[in-house]
Amino acid sequence: MSGLGELDRPGTPRVPGPRGDAGGEDAGRAGRDGRQSPPASAVRRSAADPVKGLLHRHRELCERAVDPLEIAAGLEAHGVTDRTAARFRHRDVFSLAEEMYARVPRDGDTPARPEDGPTPRPDGPRAAGFVLALLPGVLCAAAVAGVRLTDGRPRLIVAVVGVLAVTLALGAALRRGPLSAATRTTSTWTCWLLGYALLGDGLLHTALSGGPDGLPDGTADGAWPVTVAPVLALTLSCAPAAGCAHLFAAGARRKLPSSRGLTDFSSSVRPLLLGAFALYLGALAALLTLTGAVLGEPADWPQGLTLGALLLLARLLGVHGHTHAGPLVLTATAAVEAAALATVFAGRLPGCGFLSAPVEALVAACGPAGVPTAACGIGALTLLVHACRRLTRASAHASTERTR
Repeated sequence: MSGLGELDRPGTPRVPGPRGDAGGEDAGRAGRDGRQSPPASAVRRSAADPVKGLLHRHRELCERAVDPLEIAAGLEAHGVTDRTAARFRHRDVFSLAEEMYARVPRDGDTPARPEDGPTPRPDGPRAAGFVLALLPGVLCAAAVAGVRLTDGRPRLIVAVVGVLAVTLALGAALRRGPLSAATRTTSTWTCWLLGYALLGDGLLHTALSGGPDGLPDGTADGAWPVTVAPVLALTLSCAPAAGCAHLFAAGARRKLPSSRGLTDFSSSVRPLLLGAFALYLGALAALLTLTGAVLGEPADWPQGLTLGALLLLARLLGVHGHTHAGPLVLTATAAVEAAALATVFAGRLPGCGFLSAPVEALVAACGPAGVPTAACGIGALTLLVHACRRLTRASAHASTERTR
């Protein structure tokens, strides 16, 4: 007891425990925290080699990577930024990825055989993808011609067969080539949007005009008018969309080696994205003009361009691994169009006229095409902002290179 009192008395020197045991202040701190402190040698090794722990956490990524660029993209996907790389004594993520790639042994550090390295993708599948992208437009043009050259029951048969053929061709085009993506299915809402572009304006005009009696001349057979030109132009634009998607992906991949940092890469890829987007809109505007002139219908650029932009951006996001925003915005856009039609019909009930007032005001100002133009335009603008943030990241392009 006297010994303990001597130790507790102020000014009495404390005898340190042996190095490496659980005594002394370190032992007391470990006991209070409930965990064992790491050995000092391990701390010194970690401080001397900060990349070693990062290698351990991302070893699988480093072992399967075919080049340092893929490691950089994977690190970025896990939240590693250029500022984080500075803590590992590197100026940016690309420099850090190069060291990690060099330090991971592969097959006993033996030279890789030519067949073990990344092989270039053959041109055959790519060419097949572009050929498939032409099919929807060709089949849709044939179906439109068949419907216009027939009458009665044969016209109905041609229309049904044409719709099925175009649907199957669209599915095949989206499963191969630059527009292929392992994403959640959006075919239901895409078909709704295309169907509304074909029939929605006429149905909305019919509902607002009081039924078939209010239809314009030339539709006395009881059917509401259809707008074929935008749908034909959109199916024909599958080939330009595939070309623009390929140009964007290839251009972004070429920017990876010359970029010295994630910010540098993003700033160099953003013009590529906007350029490919503008190129597609230009091609779609030309197709809208052409189909409108051939079919004798208004070109209807606002509705066609906003719908085409919406569908292209949703597909680009899915192609590059971002599979949530596209389906969500497509669903919301289709819901807005359906709600617009529903409110018009609900407004005809007694005492519910206020429900259709917003749609009536929009149609009075912009015509029936104002509803899909507003819905698709807001959706396309939302996806464009999202794409400028997501598709300019390095991780969005390394993943496509491995899956294609």
